[in-house]
Amino acid sequence: MRKPLLFCFFLLSIQSLHAQKRKYSNEFLNIGVGSAAFGMSGSVIANVNDVTSGYWNPAGLARMETPKQVGLMHSEYFSGIAKYDYAAFATSVQDNTAVVGVSAIRFGVDDIPDTSELIDADGNINYDRVKKFSAADYAFIFSYARKSKNARRDFTYGANVKILHRLVGQYGKSYGFGFDAGVQYKTGKFVLAAMGRDITTTFNTWSYNADQLSTVYTQTGNDIPKNSTETTLPRIILGAAYSTAINEQFNIMAEANLNFTTDGKRNVLLSANPISIDPTLGLTVDYKKIISLRAGLGNIQKSTDFTGKQFYSYQPNMGVGVKINNFSIDYALTNIGNSSDALYSNVFSIRIDFSTF
Repeated sequence: MRKPLLFCFFLLSIQSLHAQKRKYSNEFLNIGVGSAAFGMSGSVIANVNDVTSGYWNPAGLARMETPKQVGLMHSEYFSGIAKYDYAAFATSVQDNTAVVGVSAIRFGVDDIPDTSELIDADGNINYDRVKKFSAADYAFIFSYARKSKNARRDFTYGANVKILHRLVGQYGKSYGFGFDAGVQYKTGKFVLAAMGRDITTTFNTWSYNADQLSTVYTQTGNDIPKNSTETTLPRIILGAAYSTAINEQFNIMAEANLNFTTDGKRNVLLSANPISIDPTLGLTVDYKKIISLRAGLGNIQKSTDFTGKQFYSYQPNMGVGVKINNFSIDYALTNIGNSSDALYSNVFSIRIDFSTF
């Protein structure tokens, strides 16, 4: 009797984690947070100035317009199979000279059937022996940011400490840690920024439950994975934003980012080994800072059609935001491709501002 396909995929995923170094380690941390950022294709490291800065660029926390902020987001992928949740809080400290924040992210698939004990010792199928488990990734980000003491320079800087926890039911789990750092510098209508993710390399130490894996792995002829360390190499992002007023009511802001990856050749616009560069563009038009319309362009890749002809594909995104007093709600239509499948996700996020302590 063959095991259900889902559990076979699970075994293959466990086996792939055995590698010491993985090109796409902790990739769930590259999804992003906040519908405002999604609408701009993630081109926000220079203009971000709210609680989501803890993820995008901690230096932006020092530019929050209110002393305290709370942010929440929920989205689902693969027709609701995978769920992605985000919550964050940031507050001013030290007489408003610095800001601290904490962000929590969970990306997981729940209620996965475990059919490893579907057949008992006598060869009988017993569905009561089917259990369920979750495969989930967790990240907790602790941020600190402040402004430069030089009053003549509009310069902010910040850093993150990341604690990671990943688990696959009772079969395997890992713990990891890493550091981020970022800066923002405003001059006139321009804001220049730099963000370093995993700047010291982020490490995940994996351990596996050999007792739980031994039966199934022996039956399928696979080796039980050994405890190992997985590394995430640094990523550098450079950004420049330009903002100007169209008139007394409308304002426009545009930003361009260059994402430098250091883990080898990737299928992006500027692909090389070991460094590849992935550019993104974003645009926002707002009315009295109440209603905002957003658009973005990213994920530029070289693709091949059925005739073997190569072309460049890209991913446009769009979004809208509404701010009423201290409450903001943002919406993004993201993951829009130029393929006939037209896959997309509707993502909502909210932010609550507290104007007083």
